[in-house]
Amino acid sequence: MSGHGFHVHGPHDHALEHAAHGAHKDSHDDGHGEGGGMTAQIAVVTAIIATIGALFGYMGGATQANAGLYKNNAAISKTEAANKWSYFQSKSTKQSLAEFARDLAPDDKKVAYQGKIDRYEKEKNEIKLDAEKLEAESTAWDKSSDVQMHQHHRWAQATTLLQVSIALAAIALLTRKKWLEYAMFVLAGAGVLLGGLAALHI
Repeated sequence: MSGHGFHVHGPHDHALEHAAHGAHKDSHDDGHGEGGGMTAQIAVVTAIIATIGALFGYMGGATQANAGLYKNNAAISKTEAANKWSYFQSKSTKQSLAEFARDLAPDDKKVAYQGKIDRYEKEKNEIKLDAEKLEAESTAWDKSSDVQMHQHHRWAQATTLLQVSIALAAIALLTRKKWLEYAMFVLAGAGVLLGGLAALHI
């Protein structure tokens, strides 16, 4: 469903067409009776529902694609952060060795080793800032992906309800049961409501 659009065509379409032909014939026989009116009303509503469903299906596919893209960005940032921390550890090791060498070196060599130690400390601080920035970016991408997936589920739920409401419309036309028509409206309304929640990121 998500990523492939809103599939309206199905067995219920044939039922709708069959019922519409039957109602059209009835309207000629009884002067546009109640059955013809019901058919026309449901046909119009079904077309509207299908249009809204197509839009919801597209949005569901788009949010799913975004979620995957954001998750991939999070993984890239996390890998880069891990590389930075490895580089940080390498600098820490070199600094420790320089400190050890400074402590063992004669006084006239200590200044040179101290210069290396100070340089390693500065480089470590810069690397640490970069690593923490990348970790923050990774966390932000993960959160954005979760938001998109939640939104995708909303769109998918809304699209499913609209599809079921279209199926109920076909059954309502075939059986001429008024309660099925009401059920169609209820499910369509619920689907539109969920779509609204998805649009509002709720």
